[in-house]
Amino acid sequence: MNLHGCFVSAFVFVFGFTTVPLGSAEIRHVSEYDISLGILPIAKASFASEFNSSDYKITGTFKSAGIVNIISRISAETSVSGRMQADKLQAERYNLVYSAGRRTRVYDVEYRNGNVTETTVKPEPTRNPETWIPVTEKDLHAVLDPLSGLIFPGDAKVCPSRLPIYDGESRMDLVLTPKGTRPFSTDGFKGEAIVCSIRYLPRSGFKRGRSDIEYLRKTPMEIWFAKAQSVNVYAPVYAVIPTRMGQVYVTAVKYGG
Repeated sequence: MNLHGCFVSAFVFVFGFTTVPLGSAEIRHVSEYDISLGILPIAKASFASEFNSSDYKITGTFKSAGIVNIISRISAETSVSGRMQADKLQAERYNLVYSAGRRTRVYDVEYRNGNVTETTVKPEPTRNPETWIPVTEKDLHAVLDPLSGLIFPGDAKVCPSRLPIYDGESRMDLVLTPKGTRPFSTDGFKGEAIVCSIRYLPRSGFKRGRSDIEYLRKTPMEIWFAKAQSVNVYAPVYAVIPTRMGQVYVTAVKYGG
């Protein structure tokens, strides 16, 4: 796995919130993450979200840093909006604009009741049918987006057995297993975090035999969730992603204050 692969792997796990009250009906959240390969910084991320009693919206930016910029500047802007449910956040529309060097690709996904109704990718990628595993219609039923799929209402089970994720290109399952709790502190938060082991299971929408995907599939990761008290949700504050180049760490440097 190269540095580009490490950066993309980390992107899936960058979520979270800090809280700034706007009023009784709506609360805005802002969070910041540092991403490193060992001790080397490789990216930064910032997210903002808005919650009211029934709806939510999350927007975020993600930019390469440090040694990654020597090879190719990578950035992303993403957003998702949807409805709050008792046990999950259910997206209605997800968008990702991903740029690497001079190349940019835009993903738009529309959901209805958890099912994908439309996917648009521009420019449309060229796929080799001999090696590409296509996404089937069945794969698009009862799925979550990659941004709010790892956010849990305060009364929900934080380490569910399986999260079905679709990001506009790939369909994957994230299998979570509880590992207890650990103390965690950062700007705006100090308390206990729920720790989960996480396994990545690719299902479709990827090139057969890709070494980085195979490595992630075989290697367990770890993710920590902390509770944002003001809106009663759990979100990731820390993740460890093993790669062939070393451990990638995603750490919330601001959460909740």
